[in-house]
Amino acid sequence: MTTPVRRGRTLRSRLLGYITSATGRLQAAWRILTTAQTALLNALAGTRPGRTSGSGARLRAAIAAFNASLGAFNRAAMAMVESWAARELPLIYREGAWTLLDHADRPNALFTWTQRHQSTVTGLSAQYFADIVARIQEAIRRARAFLSAAQTAARDADRGRFDIAELRRDYPLDTVVYANNAKHPVDAWAHAAITWQTVTTANTAAARTALDELDVQYLEVRDGADCGWTSHDDRDRANRTLRTVQDALAHPSAHPHCQRELLPRLDLRGRTDILSGALL
Repeated sequence: MTTPVRRGRTLRSRLLGYITSATGRLQAAWRILTTAQTALLNALAGTRPGRTSGSGARLRAAIAAFNASLGAFNRAAMAMVESWAARELPLIYREGAWTLLDHADRPNALFTWTQRHQSTVTGLSAQYFADIVARIQEAIRRARAFLSAAQTAARDADRGRFDIAELRRDYPLDTVVYANNAKHPVDAWAHAAITWQTVTTANTAAARTALDELDVQYLEVRDGADCGWTSHDDRDRANRTLRTVQDALAHPSAHPHCQRELLPRLDLRGRTDILSGALL
């Protein structure tokens, strides 16, 4: 008995639930830091000369709460990334393989966790785990730097020698810093990073399954009309082209939010004379 072919939804729509859930959990973890930062800045503002005598106690409580938030953030963020790498990415990989088999009108049971599939998803999971953990560690480092600056400001509070707006501007915990030192909102980064990892994992599975389970050498690419093959601005357009499996494994997606999907061309099995990138 064969598994029924699932139609009516694109791969991207099937993956949307994974993307939404993981992005939401990552954003929620970061809100622990940003909420604590806002509370500490508000308490610090209340310590200016002429404020009530209870402001010092409120500031000490806010500092203690911010310290506690570092541990809470780390626990929440690490729980998310551990689940993502160990459980969800393998499910996404399998979804990519199953979707490829759907397009080929083959039963999903044809996909099994061979050593090569296991090795592939393990490598992807390890890479993506490390990428997000590096962001978590950087966020904690920046949060500690902010706390140190806030404590220094608190010691100078009686003389009014601090600027709340400057502290917030210099230590924006609601952003991540890219390699070029550009700052991007955490929410935007989280969605882009999770989407990239999801689409790349699913399409890697599709290409690997096409070769291993179906002995298919060429894949038909569906993508955004303006999307390039190696990057969004690549002049080599991806949509409605034929690509070898090897090329697809090298470039399963081109950029964050990529819409790429790979379809098997069973009718071209055994062919070796088609140039990868040929237009359909």
